Amino acid sequence: MVSPRERMVVSTALLIRERGAHSTAISDVLAHSGAPRGSAYHYFPGGRNQLLCEAVDYAADFIAAQIDAAPNALQVLDVVFDGFRTSLAESDYRAGCPVVAVAVEADNAPALDRAAAAFTRWMESIRRRLEDDGVSHGRAEEIAMLLMTSLEGAIVVARATRDATPIDLVHRQLRAIVAAETGEGNSLR
Repeated sequence: MVSPRERMVVSTALLIRERGAHSTAISDVLAHSGAPRGSAYHYFPGGRNQLLCEAVDYAADFIAAQIDAAPNALQVLDVVFDGFRTSLAESDYRAGCPVVAVAVEADNAPALDRAAAAFTRWMESIRRRLEDDGVSHGRAEEIAMLLMTSLEGAIVVARATRDATPIDLVHRQLRAIVAAETGEGNSLR
């Protein structure tokens, strides 16, 4: 059973990915999560900033688990891109990445530090997966950075244009790069 505290963290991440950090108020989180009114300051004595930080941590854990569970680097690409593509389509292009929203909008160092840590964690996991598939350390670092920045940019453009084409194009191009680097013969899905 999920606690009211956990529901609030998840609700914050979900609301941020659609509304942004500035437009997500504690009252919205309470309504979305169904948590009792007094629970916000009971569970989050640091207020909204603490809740933002924990929502970023939740999103970081969620994506990191997907990366770590994929059997190889090509599957990492497929799982992550498919997940964001699905979220965008199901939300009528409102649901982006909550970590990007916090990175762009947050005006406090702890939230920005958490966003930076999330991106770093994801890139390190991707780099390790690429290295496991035979890519050199330096090249794996470059591809991980390219993947992360290209994916996040594609999400932003897809949201703005309400079209999955940027996600599909970046996914296809990165898949070709990863297939070539890992020696996978068929980069097409």
